[in-house]
Amino acid sequence: MAIPTTMGMATTITTITTMIDLYRLLAWCSPAYPVGGFSYSHGIETAVEEELVTNRAGLEAYIRTALLAGAGRVDGALLVAAHRAATAEDDAALDEAAELAAAWRGTAETALEATQQGGSFASVTATCWPDDRFAAFAARHPKRLTHAVAFGAAAGFGSIPLRPALTAWLSGFAANLVSAGVRLVPLGQTDGQRVTAALYPAIEQAADAAEAASLDRLGTAAPMLDLFSIRHETQYTRLFRS
Repeated sequence: MAIPTTMGMATTITTITTMIDLYRLLAWCSPAYPVGGFSYSHGIETAVEEELVTNRAGLEAYIRTALLAGAGRVDGALLVAAHRAATAEDDAALDEAAELAAAWRGTAETALEATQQGGSFASVTATCWPDDRFAAFAARHPKRLTHAVAFGAAAGFGSIPLRPALTAWLSGFAANLVSAGVRLVPLGQTDGQRVTAALYPAIEQAADAAEAASLDRLGTAAPMLDLFSIRHETQYTRLFRS
């Protein structure tokens, strides 16, 4: 399966060489994969409560910010680092990416969001798609693996090409937030899918940035998203864990 990506004026083609690679990515990003993403809103619940996200345009803007200037910016780059380290079977670089990812959380709830999903992903993936190298990596970081790093490492060890894996993870991250927004605002399912369609350029931009990022210069620029997460910890009525 060839996936075209546009970067500037040039178009490159990244190829998934086997259908099993595509099948694994679809399985890993499916809502049926038991990582618990449905229980997190990434602060959207507070933004809705404070009437700062009230419609489709507001939800789209919130998720675009998360992708390009928030968690997507950091986790995309860390996924790339994990994938490259796993592909090279460089345990030291892989462990460094895992530890950096565990430390790089702005709030308690976003830390839970990342590590709970990461631990669940690692557990079910090691069981259903066994790989001794991935199992050993997960065992070295109990309760500290973030979802992005676990996903990147599994894809790297599984020889799934980087760009499809990165795009799949970013798409899954965005899809979880769209689903949360549809329930919270609330929006109709068609409006939710309109948001999903509109976010594709942001996902490609986030993937480009992740591949080019230097971990030494990595950072976020979305303080309001962190503030929403902090406020959510004491919000009186909550449906979501973040």
